[in-house]
Amino acid sequence: QVTLKESGGGLVQAGDSLRLSCAASIDRFALKTVAWFRQPPGKEREFVAAFSWRDDIDYADSVKGRFTISRDNAKNTVYLQMNSVKPEDTAVYYCATTARWRASVAAQYDYWGQGTQVTVSS
Repeated sequence: QVTLKESGGGLVQAGDSLRLSCAASIDRFALKTVAWFRQPPGKEREFVAAFSWRDDIDYADSVKGRFTISRDNAKNTVYLQMNSVKPEDTAVYYCATTARWRASVAAQYDYWGQGTQVTVSS
């Protein structure tokens, strides 16, 4: 059984910071990579960031240098620290997990949370 629950979304202004959390109820050893995706209004879901349990970390070019993915093993929680947010970061943000290494395509992920809305005003 895998359950992922996102939190931390909200309405912020351009230039602000926001931290999203993804609380996971999973068998860590069955799954290799955890990621954040987002779906802007009227667009397809897109990759944001991911890390694997062998410490590979990947970011989309659009967020590199502004967003940081991290984890707290004791809390079984993954975070997405979002700094210097822009209006184009407005989207529903999802966390997801897969048994694959370094996956960056939504179709490669097996388990998803319900999403949390982030809205950035200009």
